[in-house]
Amino acid sequence: MPRYWGSGKSASADGTKWNIYEANLLSEYHIRYGGYGGIGYYHVSDKYIALFMRFVVPVRTVHAGPNPKYFGVGRGVTWYNLLSDQFSGLNDIIVPGTLRDSLILLAVVLEQQTDLQPTQIMTDTGAYSDVVFGLFRLLGYRFSPRLADVGGTRFWRIDPQADYGQLNPISAHHLSLQKIVPHWDDMLRLVGSLKLGRVSAAVIMRTLQVGDRPTRLAQAIAEYGRIDKTVHALTYIDDEAKRRGTLTQLNRGEGRHSVARAVFHGKRGELRQHYREGQEDQLGALGLVLNMIVLWNTIYMEAIVNQLRAEGYPVNDEDVARLSPLLHEHINMLGRYSFSVPEAVAKGELRPFRDPADSDS
Repeated sequence: MPRYWGSGKSASADGTKWNIYEANLLSEYHIRYGGYGGIGYYHVSDKYIALFMRFVVPVRTVHAGPNPKYFGVGRGVTWYNLLSDQFSGLNDIIVPGTLRDSLILLAVVLEQQTDLQPTQIMTDTGAYSDVVFGLFRLLGYRFSPRLADVGGTRFWRIDPQADYGQLNPISAHHLSLQKIVPHWDDMLRLVGSLKLGRVSAAVIMRTLQVGDRPTRLAQAIAEYGRIDKTVHALTYIDDEAKRRGTLTQLNRGEGRHSVARAVFHGKRGELRQHYREGQEDQLGALGLVLNMIVLWNTIYMEAIVNQLRAEGYPVNDEDVARLSPLLHEHINMLGRYSFSVPEAVAKGELRPFRDPADSDS
């Protein structure tokens, strides 16, 4: 079944805001959400998407930060997630407040420890910068953010004398190879250290700036990143399938967030842990439950599709590819849970399928 959704080589990243008790080290205040909260990022893989969720934190904590745009007068955290194109969550990071997505994106991708190794990373618009484009290119990833304002995108050229025909009016910005060449060896050493885990991505992103000014090495990486950003922007404009693919993957991340909200419904959906470790345990358990739901749905959906085909019903691969294992209406989120299972199920057999004609099933 997962093969219809993707190859496991692409991922997306995004985050989600969560409510957290005010007396909590991880929360920051945000006007948009009207309270203390945080954002968690989780990693989805063919195409990987990085997404985030923001959580209000109603307890006092140092691991949270203010952001009037999102938390109003309160504080919060962000749960940043990396998701595969097969709907599985691969990695997540909790950050206080709403740090710029691009600062977290490298970490959530490089620090994931599953067997799935993405080659393409998709994000929403807020998670990209020229430096991130450059670093992902040097690391061998294809960085494919959604471009919300393509009209405001700058297109760069290396040769000022080159004739690009109809593209000449928009390719007015010139790249300087002299900014890149002197720092090339340092750029390779930097990404080598990142790839080998000798230095963390979060530390690298912060050391590329002195105060509010980028270092010369950062300027070189950004200049190199503008090459890949220009190629991506041109392809994004010209290739409708690429735009649809990016939007499809981002929608999968948003669908996963909806399931997360449904599961994380207790105590008003707020994080009530005062310390980072407790919050990581709570959201880590949430990520595990989400993957369990995806696995359960996938197993039964595949079995049903196989049965329909065995009974002679026409089932097109294109229709199967549009199925989603993020359905949760059939899952009871309330009450007590019994983990006793029938003997047949304990031996690995599936439960009998519900008859659609039986309204009481």
